[in-house]
Amino acid sequence: MEVILHAGAHYTDDGKLLKPLFKNRAAFQQRGIALPKPRHYRQLLSATVKALSKRSAGPDSRMAFLDAILDTDATDVDRIIMHNENFFCVPKLGFHKGRIYPHAGSRLGLMTHLFAEDEVELFLSIRNPATHLPAMYAATPHTQFVEFLDGADPRDIYWSDLITSIRQEAPNVPITVWSNEDTPLIWSELIREIAGLAANKPVLGGHDLLSEIMSAEGMTRFESYLESHPDMTEVQTRRVITAFLDKFAIDDMVEEEVDLPGWTEPLVDQLTEQYEEDIFEISRIPGVTFLSP
Repeated sequence: MEVILHAGAHYTDDGKLLKPLFKNRAAFQQRGIALPKPRHYRQLLSATVKALSKRSAGPDSRMAFLDAILDTDATDVDRIIMHNENFFCVPKLGFHKGRIYPHAGSRLGLMTHLFAEDEVELFLSIRNPATHLPAMYAATPHTQFVEFLDGADPRDIYWSDLITSIRQEAPNVPITVWSNEDTPLIWSELIREIAGLAANKPVLGGHDLLSEIMSAEGMTRFESYLESHPDMTEVQTRRVITAFLDKFAIDDMVEEEVDLPGWTEPLVDQLTEQYEEDIFEISRIPGVTFLSP
């Protein structure tokens, strides 16, 4: 079985990817792709992984877990998709001594023990620290930003450090990464990648995210354009999306303001530049697939 975990990160798509996945649930089931409801597995998965840190998985642990979360026979499932942005930790525990999600690798490694017979894959969206760190901080009870970062300098926090750590502790787990800033352009590809579908396979909800960031007039014109150009490739479609967003994007939905005491424009620019360089480093890590427009 292929076991797919979409682990966030926090404050990237905010769980929106689940909506189009569930739109395709019936079609997925016909292909042996299971999409259990999150309430059936999120707490159970975390509790199971925590238990595995103290004792080894028993011979019946895997089947017991699958029987608890699936509404079909596990033998009929070739691929199972789970989403849990708190799998690594909750936001208030997101940093330790300058490391983001410091226990991510060990937790994923324990998950592979549960699914020792299967192929575990990780899907992870990353975001510019200039906007991601303030968003994370706002969701915590911390009253000081330096306390939230555990004393670290934000300029020393790199996503590539997280990915490298995960690869070291769970070396057999392939990782698919994408930039949250690119998500509207690759939304349909993300659905297919997570479901393990071919690049040209039609899916429902492939442009749902656009409707949140593009004006109603823009969406109407965009959909009309797609109908009149049915043979466009994925690359061509992304170029069209970019063109329509340039003209019809809702400013408040695509522009992110950083409002954090002491954060200057030069600091934000530096974090953004480092993020772009970090993306390049991530794309070079063995075992990592980086999705880009």
